[in-house]
Amino acid sequence: MSKALNRRSFLKHTTIAAAGGAALGSFQLLRAGESPNARLRVAVMGCHGRGMAHIESWLGVRNVEIAWVCDVDQRAVEKGVAAAERKQGRKPKGDKDIRRVLEDGEVDVLSIAAPNHWHAPAAILACGAGKHVYVEKPGSHNPREAEWIVAAARKYGRKVQMGNQRRSWPWVIEAMERLRAGEIGPVRFARAWYNASRGSIGRGKVVPVPEWLDFQLWQGPAPDRPYVDNLVHYHWHWRWHWGNGEIGNNGVHFLDLARWGLQPGAPRRVTCGGGRYRYDDDWETPDTCALTVDFGDKGIVLESHSCHPHREAGGRNGVTFYGDNGTMVISELVCRIYDREENLLHEIRGQPVDVPHFQNLADAIREGAPLRSEIGEAQKAALLCHVANIAWRIGRTIDLDAATGRPKNNPEADALWQREYRPGWEPKV
Repeated sequence: MSKALNRRSFLKHTTIAAAGGAALGSFQLLRAGESPNARLRVAVMGCHGRGMAHIESWLGVRNVEIAWVCDVDQRAVEKGVAAAERKQGRKPKGDKDIRRVLEDGEVDVLSIAAPNHWHAPAAILACGAGKHVYVEKPGSHNPREAEWIVAAARKYGRKVQMGNQRRSWPWVIEAMERLRAGEIGPVRFARAWYNASRGSIGRGKVVPVPEWLDFQLWQGPAPDRPYVDNLVHYHWHWRWHWGNGEIGNNGVHFLDLARWGLQPGAPRRVTCGGGRYRYDDDWETPDTCALTVDFGDKGIVLESHSCHPHREAGGRNGVTFYGDNGTMVISELVCRIYDREENLLHEIRGQPVDVPHFQNLADAIREGAPLRSEIGEAQKAALLCHVANIAWRIGRTIDLDAATGRPKNNPEADALWQREYRPGWEPKV
């Protein structure tokens, strides 16, 4: 058996062990001879959707305690505290203000599942407070924040992992190893897709803020806007003030896979076309779009249909890699490799597992293991999302300087490179 296959077998077994260990609770998962002082104390920020998955996943990692749960929604704090206590047998603290949480010198890691406009500001605060960070994708709300979050990780020497968890899925790792081993020859192009079946968000009305929500803290770094009844807790994704549309919401996963497989250099040109075609409502970002990235010698296309659930190659999301000698298609939970005549050469199947990605950050903190989605690499995919969104908003192709990553002679794009902040909330690195 080859070394590569031995490694793949090891990764599969460790993934199964990590997923099974989640049922045991974190306090039983000590290595032989490991000191309780090696326990990582984690604060989870945001307890809707992904935040609950963060609690579940962290407690599947050996020797981890959820020490804090933070959310601006009091109901979510109570839900997160109860979930952590049930699993670990110890009640975490709860608070609505992440700044108070970060004052706790015993917290080792901030795990961020808050809205996109909070990703980089919270991560930068955490790095400055001496915490390591797990941050959901895209990790930044705009290109300048993508630069700042990387700078903060470097300045404070913190481990920062982005939540594009496919980087830690063993079967995807195997697929990428086969791609780089040359099974389909040199690879020059990738086409990614993400489709969904989202409905209308309607027209929001300005209403009083619910008593369970601290809307000022929810907005945090973002300048004040009125509270409307179709914003919290998900539809902010489709408003430029807080979100990044489908490209930054889910497209980033598949742009990252495409980059991982292609291993291109710096992007040279980005275009993006499409629109809000399906409904007439408050949705500001495109629900249907196609973006292209030219790297000079390689290229990527991402096509997204937020309101049409068409399955391509058996899945609503995926990436096809085009090699000189064949193709590789990763579609949801299966990878298929074909030769030039479309004969199936190999098939790899897997499962969606979160724990290994969190375990990887814990191993990086404790043992210096390399991060699978270190923030500097991860933000390269996020930057493609941001630039594509800017290209769509200004209606122009954006040429990029390979040395700086910034637009060339494009004042309209420059004007959207970063946002305004509420006074006193400007990120500082």
